[in-house]
Amino acid sequence: MTTAESQPLIEVDNVSLAYTLNRDRAGTVKEFAFQLLKRQITAEKFLAVDDVSFRVNRGETVAMIGRNGAGKTTIMKVVARVLPPTDGRVVVRGVVAPMIALGAGFNNELNAIENIVLFGTLLGRDPDDMLDRAHDIGEWAELTDFMDVPIRSYSSGMMARLGFAVAADVDPDVMVVDEVLSVGDESFQRKSFEKMQSLMAGGTAVLLVSHVLDKVLEVADRVIWLQKGRIQMEGDPEEVVEAYRESFG
Repeated sequence: MTTAESQPLIEVDNVSLAYTLNRDRAGTVKEFAFQLLKRQITAEKFLAVDDVSFRVNRGETVAMIGRNGAGKTTIMKVVARVLPPTDGRVVVRGVVAPMIALGAGFNNELNAIENIVLFGTLLGRDPDDMLDRAHDIGEWAELTDFMDVPIRSYSSGMMARLGFAVAADVDPDVMVVDEVLSVGDESFQRKSFEKMQSLMAGGTAVLLVSHVLDKVLEVADRVIWLQKGRIQMEGDPEEVVEAYRESFG
């Protein structure tokens, strides 16, 4: 009998995702409408993810590697429920902490405290609780002196640090991490990595995308190599990373 504890926290079954590409370039909305009426618009499907299946169990860290355009970030967005799959089935159990495009949900005209409440609400958290946590989140992000100014004055590194701090300020069941191991300076990277490790040790299932292969070897229990939207190889981190490196010739 399958119990809740033994079930995978992430199940991806035969998932595909196709984007529609418009090859016609109209200079104005009027030209586009005219082409549409004349049926002169040419669109084609681009299969970014093609029939991908895998599982991530409780307490397991699975890393996805591959060249740019292989479909890694698209899969992350499907698992994080940002994009619906064109085909297939995705099941994610429990609280999800998506660390994708950190700061993408921020409003540049609001200050850090207001954005913590806004971003936290977008992640499904209670606004009052986020307001209570705002000071601690800002302190962890090393932004205490900049909490009451509009974040349009922030550097990209400050934005990413605030985004990571909000996303990580929870004990998630599932963490979806896209290239955030390089957030901030070396000291902050180390602190972020230690935070992720503590979450992993607590039983969080982690799906990670990174081009930093040495870091992948350090943290991953299993590695999936994606190529042109399909799984090229899956298994032991050292074996998969070695095969991937050899593919570069």
